[in-house]
Amino acid sequence: MFHQSTRAVRRTSNIAVHLSLLMLGMMLLAFPVKAQDQSTAAGASADVENIEEIVRDYLLRHPEVLVEALTLYEQRQTQAEEQRRLTAVSDRKEELENDPASPVAGNPDGDVVVVEFFDYRCPYCRRSADTLETAMKADGNVRVVFKEFPILGPESVEGAKAALAAAKQGKYEAFHFALMREPGDMSAAHLRATAEKVGMDADQMEHDMKSEEITSTLRRNYALAEELSIRGTPAFVIGGTLVPGAVNLQEMERLIAEARAKAS
Repeated sequence: MFHQSTRAVRRTSNIAVHLSLLMLGMMLLAFPVKAQDQSTAAGASADVENIEEIVRDYLLRHPEVLVEALTLYEQRQTQAEEQRRLTAVSDRKEELENDPASPVAGNPDGDVVVVEFFDYRCPYCRRSADTLETAMKADGNVRVVFKEFPILGPESVEGAKAALAAAKQGKYEAFHFALMREPGDMSAAHLRATAEKVGMDADQMEHDMKSEEITSTLRRNYALAEELSIRGTPAFVIGGTLVPGAVNLQEMERLIAEARAKAS
């Protein structure tokens, strides 16, 4: 599962545009390419009308042509987007895996890096947190990089800021998983209670949450997600492969094993 933005709406709109362009393109392709002088302009206009009618009739009798063309177009667009993502992941590898402002858990020298973009109010992220924690502890050779990506409103932003403030006190991992086990309450009172529960100085946390450093970290995460076309949560980058959406434990272990094999 995957919390998404307005991608589905945009895709529906794009389909309508693509259909219009396809019809226009077919009409243009059907038009004979030859030089004409001014004296044949009237005849050419009549030819265009005839061709338009022929194309229209053909498409009405064979609408599957448009469907096939649109399907091929969508496939090519998807392939191009996947290639662009692969290139972006490779180009931004250092920022993904080694940004000093991004908290790290697991084995700091692990041979496989799992990067997660998430929102504390996303229910699929909370399910994935258990999966990730279990896989991380069971494997022992995985390095996890957390990218706070609050996209579900102001409360999500507050939760992300509190977690990054927890990192300043060396309590990020405990605070992170404590929040993920809750039903998504990011109120100030709940953040304070969670901070105190994991042994943090709640007053210091609230002070640090207002820092430009934390705001800047979130800004970079948003920009990085945009570069990778990540528009929902959770999203993982595992061994250089972008994996959108929640994954179960078996899938997570498989992806980690594949990344390890690819790197060896």
